[in-house]
Amino acid sequence: MMPKGSNKKLLEAQDDFVSLWGRMASAWGISRTMAEVHALLYITGDEKLCADDVMDRLSISRGNASMSLRGLLDWGVISRAHKRGDRKDYFVAEQDVWTMFRAIVRGRLKREVEPLVASLYELRDLSKRDEGLDEAHVEQDRRLGELLEFFQLLSTLAARFAGPSGEGLRAAASLLREADGTEIEVDGVD
Repeated sequence: MMPKGSNKKLLEAQDDFVSLWGRMASAWGISRTMAEVHALLYITGDEKLCADDVMDRLSISRGNASMSLRGLLDWGVISRAHKRGDRKDYFVAEQDVWTMFRAIVRGRLKREVEPLVASLYELRDLSKRDEGLDEAHVEQDRRLGELLEFFQLLSTLAARFAGPSGEGLRAAASLLREADGTEIEVDGVD
């Protein structure tokens, strides 16, 4: 697929970005192909692409394209778009990097941190069921409690920072600016 008005250098640069983003996939807990689909949708901007366009451009199967698009919709980093007179689903990526970053952080919290915290609670509660715990069990319970406290604080901070409104990000930028006098602009905060 050759986008309208494109040139070879533009396509090469887009392909390089797609490859780079694909290599970073493990950093945000997704497959390489899903990251490449996201990169393609992001780097092409407001150009609406359908699954066929994605398949052609990335040389991937229909199933892989569909699974990746569905996953990216679940993460909240792409959305459906429609072209007038066309029944196909088209997709565009979130273009604001701060909004995209917050969606990724929220996704990682949901998929990784929340299940970990739930498991830690289960482990702690399991050890508390025993009457007359010995010193080793008490110490283990204390360590589990410290982990729970840490992850609860981390979850609270991350949820506040990565909230959909970006208020936490704005507050963090303001605090950083006040702390060291650095001019930081984030979502209109300067």
